[in-house]
Amino acid sequence: MSQHRHPGAPGRAGAVPTLPDLPEATVARLPEYLRALHNLADAGHETVSSEGLSAAAGVNSAKLRKDLSHLGSYGTRGVGYDVALLIEQIEYVLGLTQRRAVALVGVGNLGHALAGYDGFASRGFRIAALLDADPSRVGEEINGLVVRHVDDLPTVAAEESLAIGVIATPAAAAQQVADQLVAVGVTSILNFAPCVLSVPEGVDVRKVDLAIELQILSFHEHRKASLTALPAAGGTAFTALPGGFAATDTQEAIGT
Repeated sequence: MSQHRHPGAPGRAGAVPTLPDLPEATVARLPEYLRALHNLADAGHETVSSEGLSAAAGVNSAKLRKDLSHLGSYGTRGVGYDVALLIEQIEYVLGLTQRRAVALVGVGNLGHALAGYDGFASRGFRIAALLDADPSRVGEEINGLVVRHVDDLPTVAAEESLAIGVIATPAAAAQQVADQLVAVGVTSILNFAPCVLSVPEGVDVRKVDLAIELQILSFHEHRKASLTALPAAGGTAFTALPGGFAATDTQEAIGT
């Protein structure tokens, strides 16, 4: 996604220049830097070194410096980065200079929790509408918003100029909801349902699957346990794999 300067872009010295497409890995790390910078600003820090910011964000300092160089921000030798300016630069690149309207579809347990999350408002997002297909939930008030039927989505989209749709429905309903969001012009979707969505080109989908994250952590736990169980130096450990294969301690459980 190309980012270009426009009249509303930051205007101070060192502000964001016209940018080429940013690497996806860089885009994924910018919110971590922004969170760390807000915490530093709240604590009264006006400047921060690359080492200090990388530690606060949990990122390698060399990687951080390379990421920020894409923004035209190199810091000042012996001083570091201007915290307020860097916040402004990153918020501009991430498009957070305006409050984006979000529609949340699915107000079960997860939807309730998301609807009450204060972090959205403090980071530039506004939950503009709550929707559900269950008639028993329609009319319920959650955090000051009344739940509407998902069939009201076209009306909601016209009223609120929706920017992002959040899907927190069961997997079986997620694709239909995605189709409805796309039909009313929503081109950015955050999907919490445990399924893969099919969307037209030009529609961006981010998937959040807590079970997958837990499975990845389970792999790391399994690996750590297998390493602590290795025999003394000089021996070769073999692990039985499903299907009758065997792997040594130098091989991955999946692949070679």
